[in-house]
Amino acid sequence: MTTRTRRSQRRTEALSRERIVEAAVELLDTAGEGGLTFRALTERLATGPGAIYWHVANKGELLGAATDAVVAAALAVEPAVSGDSPQDGIRTVALGLFDAIEQHPWLATQLSTQISRSPWGPVAPRIFESIGRQVHALGVPESSWITASSALMHYILGAAGQNAANVEGARALGHDADRAEFLNSVSAAWEALDPDDYPFTRAAADQLRGHDDHEQFLAGIDFILSGITAVRPPAT
Repeated sequence: MTTRTRRSQRRTEALSRERIVEAAVELLDTAGEGGLTFRALTERLATGPGAIYWHVANKGELLGAATDAVVAAALAVEPAVSGDSPQDGIRTVALGLFDAIEQHPWLATQLSTQISRSPWGPVAPRIFESIGRQVHALGVPESSWITASSALMHYILGAAGQNAANVEGARALGHDADRAEFLNSVSAAWEALDPDDYPFTRAAADQLRGHDDHEQFLAGIDFILSGITAVRPPAT
């Protein structure tokens, strides 16, 4: 009995929470939230369910941990070098999240869920802190910290989530469909709209073709930063 207990303890110690979360992320990437089951996880880790439950109580906790792990990795940027501005810091944070949400199709939904249902959990404060430190460094008055940081956070997550949805939409057209083909189809559909009801949309439709997602995303960041510094100039 003692020997069996010691072996069980060694297996539990070898199967760390970090390894479980890493395997969960892999399953989410390949099979989506529906494919993340404790049965699939035990098969991937070649262990029993008891060893996993030792570290993670349920699927909700596992999803939260997986989300936090991906976000933490996305925000683990190198310290700013001399000459970098707070604006550069915000762009770095924004692109890290943008790329993570594009690379992990399940992440956008989980971010929305975690932030709305558990704003006291690790995910929301982690993102808010990364953005807020740069807002502080911009010299934004303390009375506007929440407003400025929230505007940036909502734009980053919203735009990144929409981009991820667009990527998934392009993939749904088939393995042979590429980004250019998807954008051309959308542009053509916009150009075919009624000119009386959609004059602006039709006129701008051609700009969809060949645009760079990162450049467009960062342009939005710059619009917000320009507004923040214009409306809330640095405190003296």
